[in-house]
Amino acid sequence: MGQNIKLKASDGFELGAYRADPAGAPKGAVVVIQEIFGVNHHIRSVCDRLAKEGYVAVAPSIFDRITPNFQSGYSPDEIAEARKFVADPDWAAMLRDTQAAIDAAKPVGPVGIIGFCLGGSVAYAAATKLAGLSAAVGYYGGAIVRFANDKPAVPTQLHFGEKDAGIPLSDVETIKSKRPEVEVFIYPGAQHGFHCDERASYDKASADIAWPRSMEFFAKHLKR
Repeated sequence: MGQNIKLKASDGFELGAYRADPAGAPKGAVVVIQEIFGVNHHIRSVCDRLAKEGYVAVAPSIFDRITPNFQSGYSPDEIAEARKFVADPDWAAMLRDTQAAIDAAKPVGPVGIIGFCLGGSVAYAAATKLAGLSAAVGYYGGAIVRFANDKPAVPTQLHFGEKDAGIPLSDVETIKSKRPEVEVFIYPGAQHGFHCDERASYDKASADIAWPRSMEFFAKHLKR
């Protein structure tokens, strides 16, 4: 179902990506933006799930400029290592690489974007700054509050865990007040990473509500 591909960014940089295609004619495409753990097994599985939903999914390796093909698990040591990538994030470079994925997906039809953790923040920023999107979904993006003065150019939906140790509910309330046009959902008792079934913080009850919401959102907005 999935394959590794190469993308070329506007500055000429070549990065890797994972692409999953549906069995039949695609309904559209979704760009998937990684957590701080790279395009790992979990992100590839998200792409495969989207392909089963009928979308071409493309996940660009947005850390390739620093460490090509970085992939990590979720042990404490691995988390500490992965956090180094976001000590001083190059948002402009990550958005260039995200644009390359959008451009690669565009021939398929309407393009959405979904991101998790760091990727949730990138997805929100993409909705405000990049061309070629029709919808954006972000899960527990800690930097979204910093970008909340920027208005998304496309319909946007955000998901947060009530008990996220890194994203206080006051930040979520700030986003809601600054961006009333954005759909914001808070999941009671859920922690950071609640959607990832490979993390200790996985919350099946919340994930089983959030994912169908995301799919309904894409079905509504990714129309030819």
